[in-house]
Formats: sequence, C-alpha cells, structure tokens
Amino acid sequence: MSYQPQVNDYVVWTKGVEGWVYFTDKSYITIEQSVRPKDEINYLCCPIHANERVLVICYPEQWKELTYIKSRESIYEEKKNTVEIVGEITWGESK
Repeated sequence: MSYQPQVNDYVVWTKGVEGWVYFTDKSYITIEQSVRPKDEINYLCCPIHANERVLVICYPEQWKELTYIKSRESIYEEKKNTVEIVGEITWGESK
C-alpha cells in the first residue's frame, strides 16, 4: 500500500516543497510551506487567524513523490514550528 498523507504529517516533496500536511481530501492535500504573521491591518480585518500561510496543493497522482518524515499530534505540540515563521509581530497583543 502506498503512503496516504494525513494532517500533521511532515513531508518532503520532490518538487522542492516541504512542510506539514495542512488539509487532506480524496481529491488533494495541502502542504504548509511557510507561515508569517499578518500585518496589523489584515489582523484587524480578520482577527480569527494571526498568521498568513502559503499552502501548496498536491494531487493523489503526486503522493508517490512525497517522503514521510514524521508526525505530530497537533499544531500546538511543538514550541517552535518546523515551518519557519517569517517576520515578527511588532504590534497588538504581546507574545
């Protein structure tokens, strides 16, 4: 049986993409390639999420190109996210 990606798996794709599997469906998965804090204006417009994410779509016929590295139980498991956070929040709530 071939690898079936699951949310919270860390994968490396032969296309030069690596990151956490963010969403899965039978039609595609998304891989979280980078995360950065929203600027103040974007955060005030939509305070539900504090970060912007770059997600890359990977279709089932491409899953054979993925290498499974590890899993985590949730996005809150690691103190420092393996996906590098670019930038720093310098406004609003303190960290």
